[in-house]
Amino acid sequence: MATKNIKYNEAIEEVEEIINQIESNELDIDELTSKIKRASDLLKICKQKLYKTEQDVQKLLDEMQEDS
Repeated sequence: MATKNIKYNEAIEEVEEIINQIESNELDIDELTSKIKRASDLLKICKQKLYKTEQDVQKLLDEMQEDS
């Protein structure tokens, strides 16, 4: 799945799946590093999406306040 175009909820679900695999010892050592890197990349995307949403909401609130 392309990391750049992934939706927030999909990213969170995939991170949760990776965490579950790690906790249940489903991953062998060869997969562990790549899964942890994937989770890290997904978390960065989530953080960026949350920041962008926060900025958009703040902009809307500022515009609403100016209109008052």
